[in-house]
Amino acid sequence: MGNPVVHFEVVGKDAAALQRFYKQAFDWKIGDPIPATGVQYAMAFPEGQSGINGGIGGGRDDYGGHVTFYVEVPDLEAALTKIQGLGGDTMMPPDQVPGGPRIALFRDPEGHVVGLVQSGTGRRP
Repeated sequence: MGNPVVHFEVVGKDAAALQRFYKQAFDWKIGDPIPATGVQYAMAFPEGQSGINGGIGGGRDDYGGHVTFYVEVPDLEAALTKIQGLGGDTMMPPDQVPGGPRIALFRDPEGHVVGLVQSGTGRRP
């Protein structure tokens, strides 16, 4: 496989309810909210099992939310250029997560939201 999936994310209107739901549904450990994000966002860990970590949180008031996965790439800008050439479009340009990596979001040709995380830029989201 080329670029690996390294993170998932569930973002919606009620962060606390979503965190409770996924904790109870799958026995995930949900960490404390990350204050620097500006929204109630916490990491989810599939404790004692294989799998990737993820984040569950609230979005901005004007955003309905999304469920997505993040693909690790060596260069966000180059990946977004390639994606745009294939019919996708940038939803969120490259941004530095406070205390974490550089990330970006794009929409595939059918409108699905997918994340990118730049390898070597810090702790994964």
